[in-house]
Amino acid sequence: MTTAALDAPTADVAGRPNPADTVRQILSMAWRQMVRIKHNPFELVDLSLSPVMFLLLFVYVFGGQMAGSTTEYLQYVLGGLIAQNAIFLTMYTGTGINADLRKGVYDRFRSLPIARSAPLAGKIFADMFKQVWSIIVMLGLGLLMGFELRSVFGALLAAVILVAFALAISWVSVLMGVLADSEEKVQIYAFVVIMPLTFTSSAFVDVRTMPGVLETWANVNPVTHLADAMRGLLSDGPIAEPLGWTAVWAVVILVVTAPLAMRAYKKKMV
Repeated sequence: MTTAALDAPTADVAGRPNPADTVRQILSMAWRQMVRIKHNPFELVDLSLSPVMFLLLFVYVFGGQMAGSTTEYLQYVLGGLIAQNAIFLTMYTGTGINADLRKGVYDRFRSLPIARSAPLAGKIFADMFKQVWSIIVMLGLGLLMGFELRSVFGALLAAVILVAFALAISWVSVLMGVLADSEEKVQIYAFVVIMPLTFTSSAFVDVRTMPGVLETWANVNPVTHLADAMRGLLSDGPIAEPLGWTAVWAVVILVVTAPLAMRAYKKKMV
C-alpha cells in the first residue's frame, strides 16, 4: 500500500475525511514507515545493538558489584533495562518527525485529501513496532543468559503495558520534534529529560539505597513504577500497585502532552 491509495477518501459534507477514512489513512501512513525498514534493514540492526549492549554491559560489568552475582542482578535489572530502552526509543519518533518537517515531507502530505493528523499518528504507531521488536530482542537474550521468566502471560501483558506507556511518552518526543529546529536539538532535549528520569529510578538499583531526597523523588518517578511493573510481570515482585501507577502516569502524560503536541503541529502546518 502506498500514499497513492490515500488520494480518494470518502469525505463528509465539510470536506474532511470521516472517522473510518481517518483510521485507514493512519494505518496507511504507518505501513509507509514499515516499508522503509524493509528497504533499510539496518534500522532493525540499530534497534537491536543498543539494547543488547546495555544488557550485556550492565549484567556482566555491574552485576557482581550490585547483587553479588550476574545471575541475581539479571533477574532484577532486565525489567528496568526494558523500561529504559522503551523510553529511549521514543526519541526516534521526535527526530523522525523533525527530519520530515524540515525536508518538506509533511508539506506534501498536506496537499493530499487526508486527515491532517494521519501522517503524525501513522509515524507514532509505526514506531510502536520498534518497541515490540526491542522487547523481543532483550527478553530473548535475557532468557539465553539465564533469566527466569515468571510466565508467558506475564511477558505478553508486560509488552502491552510497555507499548501503551511508550505511546504516551511518544507525545513528549513529538512535541520536541515539532518545536525544535534540528534533529540534534531534539536529541539534546530528549537526553536532558530521559537520562535523569531513568537513572534516578529503580531501573538499575533499589531506591532504598539512595539519599533521602533522591529516594523520595525516585518513589514518584514514573520510570520507577514502569520498571517495577515490568519486574513484577516478568520475574518477581508486586504487580498491582506499580501497574496502577504506571497507568495513571501514562494517562497524565498523554492528556497533558498530546494536545500541546497537536497544537504545535497544526501551527507548523498552517
